[in-house]
Amino acid sequence: MLIEFFLKLKDGGVPVSIKEFLMLLQGFEKQVIFGSVEDFYYLSRTCLVKDEKYFDRFDRVFSAYFKGIIDVEGIAAQIPEEWLRKLAERHLTEEEKKLVESLGGWEKLMETLKKRLEEQKGRHQGGSKWIGTAGTSPFGAYGYNPEGVRIGQQESRHRRAVKVWDQREYKNLDDSVELGTRNLKVALRKLRKFARTGSPDELDMEDTIRSTAKNAGWLDLKMVPERHNAVKVLLFFDIGGSMDDHIRVCEQLFSATRTEFKHMEYFYFHNFLYERVWKDNRRRHNERIATIDILHKYAHDYKVIFIGDATMSPYEITYPGGSVEHTNEEPGAVWMQRVLDIYPNTIWLNPQNESLWDYHESIRITRDIMSHRMFPLTLDGLDRGMRLLSKAH
Repeated sequence: MLIEFFLKLKDGGVPVSIKEFLMLLQGFEKQVIFGSVEDFYYLSRTCLVKDEKYFDRFDRVFSAYFKGIIDVEGIAAQIPEEWLRKLAERHLTEEEKKLVESLGGWEKLMETLKKRLEEQKGRHQGGSKWIGTAGTSPFGAYGYNPEGVRIGQQESRHRRAVKVWDQREYKNLDDSVELGTRNLKVALRKLRKFARTGSPDELDMEDTIRSTAKNAGWLDLKMVPERHNAVKVLLFFDIGGSMDDHIRVCEQLFSATRTEFKHMEYFYFHNFLYERVWKDNRRRHNERIATIDILHKYAHDYKVIFIGDATMSPYEITYPGGSVEHTNEEPGAVWMQRVLDIYPNTIWLNPQNESLWDYHESIRITRDIMSHRMFPLTLDGLDRGMRLLSKAH
């Protein structure tokens, strides 16, 4: 079983070696762990993965290979309490979902949550009013409500929450992805403006031949600065939540842009732009970058590209405090307009299927803010977006 897992890791792009595999086997011999799938996960990742940038690939292979395993060689693993809670997870039919009504707006939802926090004294399950689990209340986990506040749930299920009470962790995009990036690179090359700047360190063959001929055959070397793409780009990647469905294509785009643009900076955000962004998802809670500092640092001639599915609660765009993760003092739309005022050459690439855009109010609002400069994250959409940006030098 372990040999097959080892081979799956290699197929999944994790650079593991026999030496690291033997280290894992030695850990078993020394009984470093015993009977716990979770302990095996941490031991195998520690032994087999030597660079943290491959953690995400390891997690994907581990999850796919060991999916459903709850014991090791007949020894039952201890199931955490939070797993047991999920046994009561509420699954409603489409007909039942239509009978569950929202409270009717942002202010009403926040006002009711405040009242429930003041009144509630104990744990509840399966109800429609109190903060609990597996019910139709707007507040809690593992239930259903068309517009609620998610509290104590590990990940999204119905993607209907307008606020998430828990701290969530995201993973950085892998910029070493190569499979499928070739066509993306071709499309990105539409956005090019070549220039020669810097020190002269590249041989100018034609001028060298010409000068040598004029110099009666004595070699006269002529050097020029390296020719490179002078276009400057700012990338803003939406990460986490519904964007988990689009990680692969975003990683391909990330890899392509890293090689195509000499002057490129990237940042992460969640759902919509607010007063802060970040560069590293592992440190996003304590190493944030003020959006206003970015607007002051980078000149107006930068091309700006947002990559996100724009699928969220409309409150996140239009309301103060509407962010799903924190209490923002100003609506996201205000911050986006500041970007557009400074960087007129801005587009939005959307990995969500274009045929579904009109069914999401948040996508329609975002598209209007962008003056319809939203393109699908397909080869055709990327091509159209790059052509638009290339015309506005």
